[in-house]
Parts: sequence; structure tokens; C-alpha cells
Amino acid sequence: MPVLDGYRVLDLSLAMAGPLAAMRLGDLGADVVKIEPVTGEWQRHTAAGQAAGNEINASFLALNRNKRSLAVDLKQDSGRELVLKLAAESDVFLQNYRPGVAARLGMDYESIRAVRPDIVYVSISGYGESGPYVDRPGQDLLLQGLTGALHSTGRAGDPPQAGPYFVADAVTAYSAFEGVLAALLHRERTGEGQRVTVNMLDAMIAMQMQELSVRTVGGVRQDRGHEIHAHSYIRAPYGIFPTRDGHLALAFADPAVLGEEFGDPGLAKWDAERDGFRHRDEIARAVAAHLLRDTTESWLRRLGGRGVWVGPVNSYDDVLTDPQVLHNGSFVSYDHPTEGRVTTPGFAFTMERTPPSVQRGAPTCGQHTAEILGELGLDRAEVDRLLRDGAVA
Repeated sequence: MPVLDGYRVLDLSLAMAGPLAAMRLGDLGADVVKIEPVTGEWQRHTAAGQAAGNEINASFLALNRNKRSLAVDLKQDSGRELVLKLAAESDVFLQNYRPGVAARLGMDYESIRAVRPDIVYVSISGYGESGPYVDRPGQDLLLQGLTGALHSTGRAGDPPQAGPYFVADAVTAYSAFEGVLAALLHRERTGEGQRVTVNMLDAMIAMQMQELSVRTVGGVRQDRGHEIHAHSYIRAPYGIFPTRDGHLALAFADPAVLGEEFGDPGLAKWDAERDGFRHRDEIARAVAAHLLRDTTESWLRRLGGRGVWVGPVNSYDDVLTDPQVLHNGSFVSYDHPTEGRVTTPGFAFTMERTPPSVQRGAPTCGQHTAEILGELGLDRAEVDRLLRDGAVA
């Protein structure tokens, strides 16, 4: 039996952070009901990379498996009453509306707690529930820039470089997922529900626990060098270096070992811990020059054979055929009713007795409306009336 079998989650979120958190709960067996507008959630109409799909774009499909869709107009009293009735039979309520929207729709914590006192209510926002930034847009790139990490990589004088994926959304999603599990455990022990608030700002700051502590506790400034370097708080050489035919990831290498392999006594004289920070640029410059003289595969073999931490710099196509990725089963493939055979990233963890799994693909908008309303006790005539009125779709 899946570990969250028997728990119902109402997912009123949109875009990435909320839907990803809810999907992870679905992966563990929760009955996740996606409450979306009758025209469909925003992500249905915004295809990342123009990957539109047949009926469901890749972005929505990737973030909404293991869910059922109830398409309902929350601005209509009849639609709002349906969701409140459903909330009374649910365990988790998750939303990431802009501040104030949940209250206007009657979907705030007090309204939901009135019908289900022990509900675990999760509110996700960009910057928090109040404060000077409360009305700012909580978008991934903006949070990456705000929380400082972009000044830890690259070269001095170069513009800050954003992460190549939606790191703020992903970290926030996993923070919400963690919060839900903790709150459910508390409820199991005490019978008490509670509100869980998660915001992207705090999640991104918490993720940088080590780096920010180096600044606040150790007093070390966040200064970038002038040569290749991937992190201002790590000793050289550390970064992505060009080779004769590509690139190589090199981490925490001992200059003495590199100097021996390169035949460079000048490099070999540097002490890793003492000089790796003080002479960061000189070390990086020397290493970069040597690595250009041979191929990536050759350096992987030569340096790896000496115990140096090296690795390839893969494209997505490389990742899909990587032997360890294939061994781990990092991707899952399944048949989707409108998109055919699809392959997407799988699960961040597994469990021996209750592993996560794909029970259903991402739903079409309102695919399960009649099914879910039937579970609430509405007969076919009542469902048809709501459909005619546009309260559901």
C-alpha cells in the first residue's frame, strides 16, 4: 500500500512550486485533486520551450501526474460550495495564490478550517504573508537574483549568471513537501491540524545554509576571481574548464598532483589549502592552459586514475544515455491517453516497502469533474446543472 494511501490533497496551486509539491504527494499515493479554473490552470497555456504536446504541454504534464482534475469556477457560489464540501473530506489544502486572493475567493485558512478543523493548510508565496515585498511577483529568476547566490560564481567583472533550471521553484516545492509531511505526522500524533507557510525567499536562503554562514559566521567576503572559478568560497582549481574537444568539471584538485600530471613544477609548488584561496587566479590560469592540450576523455582517464575529482559536462541527451542514470532508473516512462508514450524525470527518493509510483498521467482540464462530484454525493442531474451553469467544466 502506498505510504499516503487514504489521504486526500486539494491542489489549488499553479505554475511550478505548488504543483510540484502536490505531485510528490501524489507519487506517494495521496489522492490529489487539482482544483483549476474551467479554462484550465495557467501552466496549461504556457508551454516551456514551445513543447506544446497534443493536448497537454510538456510543462504541465511534467508537474501534474498522479492527480485528478476538477474544473470549477470559484467565483460562483455553487463552485465555491463544491470545493468547501470537498475540503471537508480532505487532509491537505495547498494554494499559492497572490497574497489576498485566497481570502477573496473564500479559500483562506479560516474558511477551510471552518469545514475541516484538522486540515493541513499550505500557503506558498514569493516573499511571505506580509512585509515590504508582499506584493512583488514571486518568480524564480527574481528570487535567484534577490538571494545572493549569483555573485558566488563566474569571474569578477562578468554579469551574474542565473541557474540553468528553476532552482527557486524546485527548492520551494520540496520545502512545502517536507512541511506537509511534518504537519501530517504532527496530526497523526495529536489530532491537530495547522497552517504551513512556505515562501521562496526563505527557502532559497535556507538552501544556502553553508555559504551564508561562511559570510555571517566566518566573515568571508563573497569575492569572485578573474579566472575560471565556480564558487567564491571554494579553493582553486574549481570549475568548468575547456579541453581540446569540450569541457571538464574539476573539483578540489590538489595542485601538487596536477603539477605532476602536467609536468609543471611551478603548479606543483602550491599548497592546496594555503594557496588555493590566496593564489586562486594563478592556479586556475595554469590549470586552464594545460587542460586545453588534451581531450576530455583523456583527462577523465588520466586525472581520474590519479584520484582527482573530475567529471564530464553533459547535455540533456548525454544524461538520457548515462550508464548510472540508466542503472538508477532516474526517468520513468508510461503511456498517457493523449500524449502517447512519455518519459519524464522520476522520483527524488525511493522506499523499500512503499515506493513512489506513477498511477496516472497529468489530467486534461476537468477530466475527473463528474467522478469527483459523484464521490461528493451529487447525482447526474446535479452535475449536468452545474455544467450548464458554467460552475464546473
